[in-house]
Amino acid sequence: MTQFSAASELLATSLEVALTATVIASVLGTALGSGLAIGRFRGREWVTAAVAIPLVLPPTVLGYYLLVVLGRQSSIGLAFHALTGCHLTFSRTGAILASCVAGLPMIARAAQASVAGIDPELVAAAQLAGASRWRTLFTIELPLARRGILAGISLAFARSLGDFGLTLMLGGNIPGETRTAALGVYDAIQAGRDNDALVLSASLTLLALAVLGLVARWEQRRYV
Repeated sequence: MTQFSAASELLATSLEVALTATVIASVLGTALGSGLAIGRFRGREWVTAAVAIPLVLPPTVLGYYLLVVLGRQSSIGLAFHALTGCHLTFSRTGAILASCVAGLPMIARAAQASVAGIDPELVAAAQLAGASRWRTLFTIELPLARRGILAGISLAFARSLGDFGLTLMLGGNIPGETRTAALGVYDAIQAGRDNDALVLSASLTLLALAVLGLVARWEQRRYV
């Protein structure tokens, strides 16, 4: 396998894992962030903190917790395998799950901040006109918050694309299955293949710059 084809395979795996994870995280994160923005319940601050904890915990610690809860000998892992015939860990599913966990906080926090920043008078006017709280959320608040949420989704995609620690802990480093470009860089350095490491690193850097450029553009338009 040539250097170019090997790098292409790793990048393709990374993009597939990151895109799938970002789609899942977008749905869950937007719902979670919106619920935290409009909800008023006891312990809300602790839920907000729990959502953000993947941003501050070492990947090894978070990966250990996930392995305990979702591992092949856990109740959830055994039930999932009985239903699907697949494992949640050390598989493509595990890599996607790791990327989803890595990116979810960015989307949830972006959705929470964007929805909470909507003018409350607009919400009050809609409710006075007879709209329910949920209808107001879907027809007024989420459309107005879309730029902030899209920025969060883009950052989550970039974070998922470059994830290393969680993917290694939960998905493993299986060639053709869970070995992403980030893991490929590590392998190349360990094996002394500096050119491979350079190609993969440059590719990931260019993708990250492209995503961050889009985020900056959306953020700028929010205030124009």
